[in-house]
Amino acid sequence: MQKSIISDFATNASLSPAGLWLDLEKIATAELSSEDVEHSFEHALRPDTSNGWKASAPGPQVIRLCFKKAQAIRRIRLQFREERVERAQEIALFANSENSPRKELVRQQWVFNPRGATTELEDYYFDLKEITAIELQIDPGRHDKQAFATLESIQLG
Repeated sequence: MQKSIISDFATNASLSPAGLWLDLEKIATAELSSEDVEHSFEHALRPDTSNGWKASAPGPQVIRLCFKKAQAIRRIRLQFREERVERAQEIALFANSENSPRKELVRQQWVFNPRGATTELEDYYFDLKEITAIELQIDPGRHDKQAFATLESIQLG
């Protein structure tokens, strides 16, 4: 079996305090596989809204943040909410840097249930340098290709 250690992944890194999050609207451009006009991606960038982003088409989706200038990334915080239907979701995060090929950072599965498990909060810590893009892949219904992807909020620090 081949294995490789992801040396940039850390779980005990220092927190990025609130207010020290990157201003993604200013430093990045977003590439989206789809977007519902009532739930634009900008809603997921603003913690004062609860509207979040939603795909305009069902099935797997991609959100790619391309930085205008390479960034150091120490923390990625994602929040998802599903209050209406039970569904199994899988997400994967990738990073591109100036000095190395695309790298998978993490892959996570979550089952939403309207009777209690309605919110998924993922808070990851890294020591990533010279990052040119962060990509989030969302498969909103691992066995249901008619499920719609949503993202309540995304923050990078």
